[in-house]
Amino acid sequence: MVNKILPDTCAWIDFFRGRPSRLAERVEAALVQGEVVTCGVVLFELLQGIKKPQEENLVLNAFQAVPQLEMTGVLWIKAGRLSSQLRKKGHTLPLSDIIIATLALEHSCSLLTVDRHFDVIPGLAVINCADRMMFTERLAED
Repeated sequence: MVNKILPDTCAWIDFFRGRPSRLAERVEAALVQGEVVTCGVVLFELLQGIKKPQEENLVLNAFQAVPQLEMTGVLWIKAGRLSSQLRKKGHTLPLSDIIIATLALEHSCSLLTVDRHFDVIPGLAVINCADRMMFTERLAED
């Protein structure tokens, strides 16, 4: 069974900009292995930051080859419950990150990111490249 990886927007930005970072290296390796999946929120975040039509074409063409995870009615309920659970513990995450985390949890994907706030999500497998130079993998705990 192939382990699926859901790169957060920051990982894709490094990859598309050709930055020599652990994030970009991990995205490239996962693409070669057929491990990458994505979601609408990540595509949205990438597209909103694009400045040139060529960049948009590059992103859209690349994403045609990447399976996209979708939110369902049941997953929206799970996302709301996750957000509520985190808020009760004093953690308020952006809606976009709640959606990304919910999809990763539902589809048993590891999340590739530099964002430390994903660390507070119980059961979420995180590949964290916090300084974009060091690579560590760990599982978030309750």
